[in-house]
Amino acid sequence: MQAICKYCGMSYKCGAKKNGTSVLWAHISRCRKYPFNTPKDSKQSLLSFKSAKEPSGGTSGLTYHKFDAGSIRKALSFMVIVDELPFKFVEGIGFRHFCGVIEPRFNVPSRITVAKDCFETYLTEKRKLKNVLKRCNSRVSLTTDTWTSIQKINYMCLTVHFIDNNWKLHKRILNFCPISSHKGDDIGKEIEKCLLDWGLENVMCITVDNASSNDTAIGYMRRKINGWKTGVLKGRFLHMRCVAHIVNLVVSDGLKTVNESVQRVRHAVRFIKQSPARLQRFKKCVLDEKINTKKGLCLDVPTRWNSTYLMLNAAIELQDAFERYSGEDPHYVVDLNERDGKGSPDSDDWNNVRRLSEFLQAFYDLTLHVSGSLYVSLNLFFHELVSVAVLMKDLVSSDDVDMCLMACRMKEKYEKYWGDPEKINLLIFIAVVLDPRYKLDYVEWMITEIYDPIVASKLVDNVKVALNALYEEYRVSSGNDVNREEVSSSKDGKTPLSPKHKKIEVLKSKYKKHKCERYGDAK
Repeated sequence: MQAICKYCGMSYKCGAKKNGTSVLWAHISRCRKYPFNTPKDSKQSLLSFKSAKEPSGGTSGLTYHKFDAGSIRKALSFMVIVDELPFKFVEGIGFRHFCGVIEPRFNVPSRITVAKDCFETYLTEKRKLKNVLKRCNSRVSLTTDTWTSIQKINYMCLTVHFIDNNWKLHKRILNFCPISSHKGDDIGKEIEKCLLDWGLENVMCITVDNASSNDTAIGYMRRKINGWKTGVLKGRFLHMRCVAHIVNLVVSDGLKTVNESVQRVRHAVRFIKQSPARLQRFKKCVLDEKINTKKGLCLDVPTRWNSTYLMLNAAIELQDAFERYSGEDPHYVVDLNERDGKGSPDSDDWNNVRRLSEFLQAFYDLTLHVSGSLYVSLNLFFHELVSVAVLMKDLVSSDDVDMCLMACRMKEKYEKYWGDPEKINLLIFIAVVLDPRYKLDYVEWMITEIYDPIVASKLVDNVKVALNALYEEYRVSSGNDVNREEVSSSKDGKTPLSPKHKKIEVLKSKYKKHKCERYGDAK
């Protein structure tokens, strides 16, 4: 009787008492066509084309490959975490079939094992980040936010921002956890607990939104940090109000008095988007009018002012298509006339929404600039606030009644947060003073341009006092060894000037003229 290997075709005697299974097992261990066989004495590695980073910074396309079940499990847990996959994904029939084809030797783990691997990955990465933060010589800043899920569970997210010893800016989430309530003391205690867990105590700022509970939380943290004796000027600059959130409040308050032109455009957009057939006909109108744009119609959300800006911005570019569509679809005009009696937008309406869109663009760009987390943004705040203040100041005296009323409401809300010298975090001004392109004289002159004389004088005095106190604090605490490394700059690219940026450029020109005249008179 013969036994034939179904992989390579070799035959061996079997069946007799003297022919056992030892010979068959020995063949399996050396059979070259057996897919699960890994020869131990093989000195040749498998080659695969992958991108492998070299020390020189380049990449090579050819690397060696060796089967390692542990590495595959780590890669699997990495995929589950990064792609936000459910743990049961690994138990899917399709995924197991895929793994069986690509690497038959790998035994796909269960969802319980994958969950454990993900937790081990978390602990490993946490230890690495702890070591980085421990070796970091700079202070850290924090941002935190709380919200309630649809399951009525309160959550808090705490993010750290720091510059490492190589002068690179980093952002890492320290904690994402449920919290008992949105009360200030509970938020403060959770932040303290997280800082103690990570071994962080040198905190410069904590950025929060403008909820009253956050004021209580910052007060709690200021007392704790002062107790640790690690605060700067006893936590004077600890409370940083979120600029993007303030801008959202300012614009939302102004848009409460939306004029009829915006409503007509909104109704026109809604009419077209209600039907796929209407939308298809509208796209044909865009092609017939030869409008070269990639923007499509989008309907705004009442609670999101930036969606109103995006809706108007897209509709303005498609104005000719709207006018052409009104002549091709008779139901368009009839339906809009019956809806609240507003009618379809005319040329005056388009002019009104165009002015409003240009005005909202200033706040939209500001939000984008200050929301960046991968570049330094503190020194950008002051310029953005100045340009917006000048823009609102001009609109308050405008002949357009609707724009004037909206600007007045927004200016009132603006001054609530940035009009009181005692409530402003002075680091916004100090960051510009430390910028060698501007310095103190520039900041002082700009403050006098956008604030009333009394408020401006008080604010300038506060900036000078804080600057001297901050210098004295660091002079006493710092040593003589200063690492001179290449410093990453903030995002300050050259882009086409919007109306808001044109205002700030005019102010800068006036400042240069003022500086030349002052030094000219001194001579």
